[in-house]
Amino acid sequence: MLFHRFFRCAAGALLLCAAAASAQTYPNKAVRVIIPFPPGGPTDTVGRMLAQKLSEQTGQSFIVDNRPGGQGIIGADAVAKGAADGYTLLFSASTFTTTPMTLKSSPYDVTKDFVPIALVGKGPLAVSVNKNLPIKNIKELIAYAQAHPGKMSFAIGSQASAGHLSTELLKRTSKIDYLVVPYKGSAPAYQDLIGGAIDGFIDPVLGALTYHKSGMVRVVAVTSRERLPSMPDVPTVAETVPGYEFYSWYGLWGPAKLPPDVIKRLNAEVNKALASDLRTRLAEQGYLLSPGTPEDFARFEKEDMARSAKIVAEAKIRAE
Repeated sequence: MLFHRFFRCAAGALLLCAAAASAQTYPNKAVRVIIPFPPGGPTDTVGRMLAQKLSEQTGQSFIVDNRPGGQGIIGADAVAKGAADGYTLLFSASTFTTTPMTLKSSPYDVTKDFVPIALVGKGPLAVSVNKNLPIKNIKELIAYAQAHPGKMSFAIGSQASAGHLSTELLKRTSKIDYLVVPYKGSAPAYQDLIGGAIDGFIDPVLGALTYHKSGMVRVVAVTSRERLPSMPDVPTVAETVPGYEFYSWYGLWGPAKLPPDVIKRLNAEVNKALASDLRTRLAEQGYLLSPGTPEDFARFEKEDMARSAKIVAEAKIRAE
């Protein structure tokens, strides 16, 4: 009896030592970072920049694997079903948490099948209008919409995206009405906004900045709490609609049961990357960086999901 008890204790100690050794040497091979969207978009751009810095810092390759489809569901599900060893991770945007809210059923549970590792940053959105409209700021946009109830049209690049929820929130907080028109991506939405087929579009600043600077569309406001250094002359929505604030945000997740030491190592490496030259490069594109602990990210995620769920329910947003 004593021998068996000793053997079990010794075996347990060996497992703990093996786990500790594994965490100390992590990563000791290439890490796959699944991005559930096509190359070239904001999520892919930020994810690749982060993966490059993590590769430089750890000496191991963090390889981006684009897995588009199902509004991000396909790529995320691959991570949920992957091994919880730290070698298959998910880099995604806030749509990762909101899209399942619009589905009748989802192959995974955001809070049960994933563990938050690090919040990377928040991307303010830009409220753009067709340049030929007599609208130069949010106050004029609200007045125009009130004078033409139900006549204005706003594009959304994808269902349950930050731009979609922000568009619905603006409608409710400003007490105005406009038609919400879904598009398959931001590019065709901008084409119709420039051409005048659509009146407005709320999309990440990164996408709107080029069109605004070239004069093809007019950005009348940003959704951040404060004005952005990249667009200092553009007011915030909150300057006209008190309390209004909305972001697209980006983070790194792992499958549930990821070892705590691996989570801690990855979080430290992400924070280190956000303190490097990556900080300047992202800030120049309008991103607000959000270094912090995994616990900080978990709290942020929970609060954001609660607010988003309210908007989804009130607007009756359902996946097509």
